[in-house]
Formats: sequence, C-alpha cells, structure tokens
Amino acid sequence: MPQSVSSAEFERARATVYDLLSAIFDGDVAVLHAAMEDEAFDRLATTLSVDADVAVLTAAGHDEESLHIGYDNLFAVPGPHYVPPFASAHVTDPSEDFDSDSTYHESGDAGELYGDPAREISALYDRVGFRPDRGDGIPDHVAAEFEFVAALADGAVIRSDGDDVQTDDDLMALQREVLEHLEWLDAFADAVAKADSNEGVFGALAAFANAFVAWDRSQLNASTA
Repeated sequence: MPQSVSSAEFERARATVYDLLSAIFDGDVAVLHAAMEDEAFDRLATTLSVDADVAVLTAAGHDEESLHIGYDNLFAVPGPHYVPPFASAHVTDPSEDFDSDSTYHESGDAGELYGDPAREISALYDRVGFRPDRGDGIPDHVAAEFEFVAALADGAVIRSDGDDVQTDDDLMALQREVLEHLEWLDAFADAVAKADSNEGVFGALAAFANAFVAWDRSQLNASTA
C-alpha cells in the first residue's frame, strides 16, 4: 500500500481501478476513451509503479468508433484476430469432464467455454452470493472477474449468517483466492498482444491489467506476511 494512504482509501482506489477495467473489458469503449483522454493509465502506472508500457493508452489518434471496432474484432466476433476474453479458453490442460460440440474445440484440447476455471470462479462467487452483471453471462469472463474483485474491495458483497465469509479477514482471503485465479491473465495478455499488433491499444490494456493484478497480488500478500 502506498505510504500516507489509509486502508479504506486504498480499498476504494482498488475498487475504482477494477471497476474501470471491468467496464472496458465488457465493451464500454466510452469509458475507455474517457480514461485515455484523462491519461488515467499513465497516472496509475506512475503512481503504483506498475511495470507496463501505457504510452499508447492516450486518446491521440483514437476515437470511440475505432475503439469499438477494435474491441469487437478482438473480443466479440470470432475471426482471425479473436481472443476469447474468458479463462477457460486459456488453460494449458483441458478440463477433465469437458465436452463440447463447438467447431472451435477438439476433444482433449484446451480452449474451452465453461471449463474448470468457470466452475472454480463460480464457487467463489457463491461464497458471498455474488452474480456478475458484466461478462455476457460467462462466469470466468475477465469483465466478470474484475467486477467481482471491485465488489470485494468496496464491500459491496453481502455477508449473511449462512456464509463462510464473515469478517474482513475472510474477505481479504477471498480476494487473494480470486487474484490467484487471475493468473490466467498472463496467457490472455500475450494472446491479445499478438492479435492486436497493429493498433496496440487493447494489447497495452491487457498488459496493464495483468501488471496491475500482479502488483495488487503482491500488495495483498505483503499485508498478511
């Protein structure tokens, strides 16, 4: 945690960043364009010492229409540049019981929809009764997972007597579990960088998101060391 920042302020700041990333990876290019105009990514990378090249994440040369086309080509419409924005597509091993008739999946191969990562993150959602609004109903969609971390950070999740998440320490432990689950962002960021080699906006954004999660993971682990 940066010096002179209270714990409550730090959690609110974390929630804001995760909510921003969640909205962007859910396709809200207006939010992305506004953040680029405000040079938000440069400011965040500098303030948090996040190791990511954010030079391209400014509004210069980019309007909402071009960003919308770029988003759709990468994350919405299967094609030569498509990168699935959900964890199950980036596992190195296929799920044990996974079965699919999709033309994009061959039996015994990784690259799935609703595979083990979806089941694992859904179990974490269930622990606090969370249901993501973002991510097109895909539980391990990056937008849904970022939305979950934002909700945990700002205390928006509901803790009831029947939950096993009762205290602030329980919530922090749950956040660490989610951040460990998000290690799939390494493969995702690499894939986006290769597919977005021309414009580079979403490649840089995925790299920033991956670096931010790694930084955040180290901060949470250090706070309990």
